[in-house]
Amino acid sequence: MARIVVCGPEMAQFGAALARELDESLCQAMVERFPDGEMHVILPERVTDLDVTLVQSLLSPAGERLVELSLLADACRRARAARVTLFLPYLAYARQDRCTRRGEALGGEVVAGLVSLAGFDRIVAVDLHSDAALGWFRAPLQHLSVGPDLAEAVRSSLPASSVVVSPDLGGAKRAERVAKLLGKPLAIVHKTRGEREVIVHRVLGDVRGQAPLVVDDMISTGGTIAAAADALRQAGCVPPLTVLATHALLVGDAIDRLRAAQVACLVHSDSLPTRELPFPNVVVPLAPIVASALREEFPWNPK
Repeated sequence: MARIVVCGPEMAQFGAALARELDESLCQAMVERFPDGEMHVILPERVTDLDVTLVQSLLSPAGERLVELSLLADACRRARAARVTLFLPYLAYARQDRCTRRGEALGGEVVAGLVSLAGFDRIVAVDLHSDAALGWFRAPLQHLSVGPDLAEAVRSSLPASSVVVSPDLGGAKRAERVAKLLGKPLAIVHKTRGEREVIVHRVLGDVRGQAPLVVDDMISTGGTIAAAADALRQAGCVPPLTVLATHALLVGDAIDRLRAAQVACLVHSDSLPTRELPFPNVVVPLAPIVASALREEFPWNPK
């Protein structure tokens, strides 16, 4: 079946990269605005009877991107695409993965449900923050973890005496996989999150005299990384401090916090638009990884 990659304007660069990897044509949708702000989506290329890969990341503002995603999917369906696969590099609200008090919304499940309502035949997502997210979608889900790819990108530059660090207990399994791949010891920072700041209690594991590789799934404000860096220095870690994270949101004062934390290098994917940083960074492209996954046989649900 012939295939085509479809994307909106915000994902044009990523869509083009994925189309090149798959050796497929690219359809960049036209997203117009009415005077009241409503979006109007038009597909300028024919997708009838084609196997469509729709590329959309729920970057900020997530609500706008979610509506755009729904309109793009509807346009594909109305144009009678044979199948529509969603490639979702980043899922907003994924950190809202549990309720801690009565009357609290479970944001991650709600947003995943709204994505599912667009009627995709298959969803391919990247590092969804927690195992709970794997059950949120109402369509066949293929979940990709790019931690190993990020680890390989930094392997040759790591000092011989290095330790892989999870900045919290929740990410221990993620960091453990990287530690095994690199053949390095593992340490865990025990933290709690207060109303406005991250509070570190202790570092679990021997890190004295070792250079830390901090592994996380995403960096938002940089508060967790900054707190972990301070705790690791107090526990006897030595430079350089390398940080590995799939999703580099870097909102607010995040870049200043990472610089103040003396991050020597940030290794991340291009699940979100990349930018220039005041310290070295390595960007691992997702397009080759996703293209390989999309080429695999997939057990499609019968119509």
